[in-house]
Amino acid sequence: MSAAPGRPPSGRAGAPRMRPWRFVMAFGTVSLLMDFVYEGARSVTGPLLASLGASALAVGVVTGVGEAAALVLRLVSGPLADRTRRFWAWTVAGYALTVATVPFLGLAGTLGVASALVIAERVGKAVRSPAKDTLLSHATAATGRGRGFAVHEAMDQVGALIGPLTVAAVLAATGGDYAPALGVLAAPGVIALALLVRLRLRVPDPAGYEPTDSPEPADSPQPADSRPGAAANRPLPHAFWLYAGFTAATLCGFATFGVLSFHVVERHLLSTAAVPVLYAAAMAADAVAALATGWAYDRYGARTLAVLPVLAAAVPALAFTDTLAAVVAGALLWGAAMGVQESTLRATVADLVPPGRRATAYGLFAAVAGAATLAGGVLAGALYAYSIPVLITVTVAIQAGALLLLALGRPRRG
Repeated sequence: MSAAPGRPPSGRAGAPRMRPWRFVMAFGTVSLLMDFVYEGARSVTGPLLASLGASALAVGVVTGVGEAAALVLRLVSGPLADRTRRFWAWTVAGYALTVATVPFLGLAGTLGVASALVIAERVGKAVRSPAKDTLLSHATAATGRGRGFAVHEAMDQVGALIGPLTVAAVLAATGGDYAPALGVLAAPGVIALALLVRLRLRVPDPAGYEPTDSPEPADSPQPADSRPGAAANRPLPHAFWLYAGFTAATLCGFATFGVLSFHVVERHLLSTAAVPVLYAAAMAADAVAALATGWAYDRYGARTLAVLPVLAAAVPALAFTDTLAAVVAGALLWGAAMGVQESTLRATVADLVPPGRRATAYGLFAAVAGAATLAGGVLAGALYAYSIPVLITVTVAIQAGALLLLALGRPRRG
């Protein structure tokens, strides 16, 4: 007999005492506070690097390398999380690295130091993400994949809205001083770590939310030849690789916000203090898009993913103009595309891959996406410096190819 929707499986020994939706909401609160921290910092990455002498290409390279690090390094952290089964430990360590780096970004006096800190913050995301997504995927088995990941992402974006607005307010009050604007982000980071440790104590084994024939402890070391370890060596489904190819094509034609914010400041469309407000608006669009596509995914399946290339193709045509209204519209579409990436794409991976290989799958998926993100960041920065019309044309062509890949190999939930 299966458990009722929204309840942990009652017939399984060691099932979590916290209801799955409460777990999703609690994890969402941690993510809200952490997004307060790192999205507040990311909202001013472009102007900060520019103030230290960076060119458009340099901003594109640094932000592209940062996003690639946040994704490609999961190629290591994902399989290690599956093998060690210490999902909570990887999650806590990754969040701690972010909390330890962001407040010092405002104190960086050289472009090299600032660039290293930007990349280090993204490394923290690489450390935690496969394990965190695996923990969350167990609870979403009971809540609905699309809805569970969408609600978590929407809560993320509440923090992503508050963080940039806080940074903007401090920048305005201090005349553009980055040190206090980024230093205030230490407080929500410390609170988030405390809440995360408390959640780990309340629910040590979230795998109990997802009934399996052979339960695997969520935070216990396993010998390489035990059954859970053996599961970690099985090949990933063919549908997963087709899906990864579609995602890579989409991200190759997706500009980073660093390049977008560089354009806004260099063309004098917005002041530096106003850029985080624009980023906050994009994060609000992110939350709305995540909820909408999460619901649509649970109802209509993989066809919902077709919206992502359409959004990504429209971004440069609007965001890289000299009209403020068009730039704002482009930034909102950029945020909506991010909402699809951060919620529905992750939900699809959980549906395509069994639990024993899920952290590895998240790591491999992120590695493919990370390589594409690096290419996209460098491509956007280089083409922006060369010709904006060429940038728009190339982006549209890439996204058309991504739609074709989705049509030829649409992933199906197993």
